[in-house]
Amino acid sequence: MLTEIHPKLPMRDKKVTREFYANNLGFKEFGSADYDGYLMIEKDQIQIHFFEFKTLDPKENYGQVYIRTDHIEDFYQSLLDNKTQIHPNGPLKIKPWGQKEFSILDPDNNLLTFGQDI
Repeated sequence: MLTEIHPKLPMRDKKVTREFYANNLGFKEFGSADYDGYLMIEKDQIQIHFFEFKTLDPKENYGQVYIRTDHIEDFYQSLLDNKTQIHPNGPLKIKPWGQKEFSILDPDNNLLTFGQDI
């Protein structure tokens, strides 16, 4: 039986990725081992893994993750408060498919979309 999913996204620079997710989104590094070229972060019940891809061209990166939340307005406001840039096409709004959503891009152009049932 399936119980969890931990998406793996590309990153060019582990330090930059770690700092972005910690400072902007409130994630913490998962585990005690510091693997060369690999990063695991978590917040609440969400865990994201990253693999090093130094030659990644962010303009050609189509990494995407959809993350569900139960307090989207509070989370959205916390990102605005700490000046996290919201995707230009992704401000918080109700979508035709019955989700309240918003999106951001990380430093490597991975798209993170956050959604909540309405």
